[in-house]
Amino acid sequence: MTVKELERLGHETRIVGPDENNPLTFAVPFYPEIKLEFLAHRRLWRVLREFQPDFIHITTEGPLGWAARRVCLHRNLSFSTAYHTRFPEYLAARAPRVLASFVRVAVYAVLRRFHASASVVMVATESIEQELKTRKFRRLVRWSRGVDTNLFRPYGKDLSDFSTFPRPILLYVGRVAVEKNLREFLDIDTVGSQIVLGDGPDLASLKREYPDVHFLGALSGEKLACHYAAADLFVFPSISDTFGLVLLEACAAGLRVAAMPAPGPSDIFADDTAKDFAAMDWDLGRAVETALQLRDNSDAPRAFAHRFTWQACTQEFYAHLQVPAPKALRSLGRWRKRIANQIRSAAARATGDGQSTERQPRTRNST
Repeated sequence: MTVKELERLGHETRIVGPDENNPLTFAVPFYPEIKLEFLAHRRLWRVLREFQPDFIHITTEGPLGWAARRVCLHRNLSFSTAYHTRFPEYLAARAPRVLASFVRVAVYAVLRRFHASASVVMVATESIEQELKTRKFRRLVRWSRGVDTNLFRPYGKDLSDFSTFPRPILLYVGRVAVEKNLREFLDIDTVGSQIVLGDGPDLASLKREYPDVHFLGALSGEKLACHYAAADLFVFPSISDTFGLVLLEACAAGLRVAAMPAPGPSDIFADDTAKDFAAMDWDLGRAVETALQLRDNSDAPRAFAHRFTWQACTQEFYAHLQVPAPKALRSLGRWRKRIANQIRSAAARATGDGQSTERQPRTRNST
């Protein structure tokens, strides 16, 4: 949606993802749909030299992101980054309990180094911004999210997939993985039916463990939107998300919401008007009970969702792209480049050819 909005505004974009033809591209264990590409520096430099971007945004801290960061620093190119995923919390959730704290601290240290050279670090909510500030992240700016209210809307409760399920229908949408805290939802003793839409590494085991829960797999597009609209309550058990786009999709579909007051839900529903359709409690079962007692009126959550437009989000994003790198970082980049040139000149003189061993390609610098 961001790319579509940028192109609508007249900008040309290029998304650089992992090259699956590269023998050094591997699938993430337990997440086969996510690919990691290693040693991509040369390919990324060719892309930058060909496309000559005015702005460079590094969107994730994986091997490809580190390679892009290295290329930008080496060539003295300014770039922005975004903190989309709470990797320290995700990895700590998968680590042995005795190592969880160490893993969390170590991963935050790595991420702090990754983002330290960015002109700005974009975060989705105030609580994530404050959390990262306490961990010494710098140059944090807010970049919210949006929802397509034309796609996600109240289609009605008549859906064949739900026709045999007792009401009320409690819906979860998202990855079926340990970091989503899904058991908190599945362990609730509640009336009606519990529905899970999504795929992930824990799907098979949770199906066996919770035979009364209906796991319908991953859906997308209008089919997903219709399933949202046909439910009675949306339940969000995650406490590790930086935002929670599914919360906006549920609101746009006209659903009441139950969640825990973790980063994401607590930021999105900070406004008093959200109390008409959203209930938050660290006891998720109690949040569900409270939300089911709220008036089932699709107008209130849908009006709330209309505040979050992709147009506004994209304008925020573009404004942040234009922030120049701090003077200290620009000076560091020039210093690194000057030292590298001196080393190459010295090497050339030592070989007696009097020329630099590498010809610097021309490129447009980012601002």
